[in-house]
Amino acid sequence: MMEERSLANNCSFAGLKPIMVDLPYPPVKVRGVNRDYADLLKVDYCGSVSELSAITQYINNETRLSCENCPMAKTLLGIAMAEMMHLQKLGELIVLLGGDVDFSARSRSGRPVMWTPDYLAIPDNTKKMLMADIDAEAGAIRQYEMHMGMIKDDCVDAVLSRIILDEEYHIMLLKILMQDL
Repeated sequence: MMEERSLANNCSFAGLKPIMVDLPYPPVKVRGVNRDYADLLKVDYCGSVSELSAITQYINNETRLSCENCPMAKTLLGIAMAEMMHLQKLGELIVLLGGDVDFSARSRSGRPVMWTPDYLAIPDNTKKMLMADIDAEAGAIRQYEMHMGMIKDDCVDAVLSRIILDEEYHIMLLKILMQDL
């Protein structure tokens, strides 16, 4: 016979907003169609280091923490919401550049690889979760900077620069959460 179980979660996410730098995003536009640029942005969209991976990892961590540490869970969900906005902007840029938003990114060999949850870090404790999130944000910044060096479209680069500001802010907040443990 199965024992009935329930979860006591009083953490309310009502009214929660994306956690991001209080600066506007530049317009989402491109200088012209460029499928090579679209392919680079698809890596940022759904590669191993990507907005899709960040969103999924933050949601997983938030779910695991919401019963025991509601304030931290709310922060992680607010960060995930900002990452969702990044995902949307990247998707719009990809389409404008002539690419497809299909949850695949080109591997180094050139073949498309579908996004997979294997890209996620799912540590067993809060400190390791936060460290994995900080590492993922830092990796995203490095990748955006690398892609900006390869993309010769000031409109695309302006959006990526603005996204980097949010990622740097997220690292700062995650480090503060680490200090509070």
